[in-house]
Amino acid sequence: MIPSPNCYNLIKEFEGCRLTAYADPATGGDPWTVGYGSTKGVHRGMVITQEEADKRLINDVANSANFINQKVTSDLTQNEFDAICSFVFNCGAGNFAGSTLLRKINAGDMEGAALEFQKWDKAAGHVMAGLVRRRQAETDLFKGLA
Repeated sequence: MIPSPNCYNLIKEFEGCRLTAYADPATGGDPWTVGYGSTKGVHRGMVITQEEADKRLINDVANSANFINQKVTSDLTQNEFDAICSFVFNCGAGNFAGSTLLRKINAGDMEGAALEFQKWDKAAGHVMAGLVRRRQAETDLFKGLA
């Protein structure tokens, strides 16, 4: 599957776009982030163009989508795929690979899987209001409510 505009819109809504690298809000340092939440090769003081931010988003989302296509064995709706793609983009492929979310999806337990998103609301051990809102938006999209 490939991500739909709903996936990109969700990511853009929660990431925003910053063309100057910024520190992780939870740690005050690494990982440094630029554009729409891109971290690969980003360092303090880095500045990119809007075109570079857009390219990074497309590449980062494609990487998330490819990982999902490799790991998910159940059939997904487009909304489910888009929600998972936003989650993997934000939480990382490694976290998704070892998650109960993935296990429930692959077991075909979509109701149970929908409940797993909300468990990922912390950064550096602290509940983050933005993550609570994002996980709810992902849950709603996953359930076809968005």
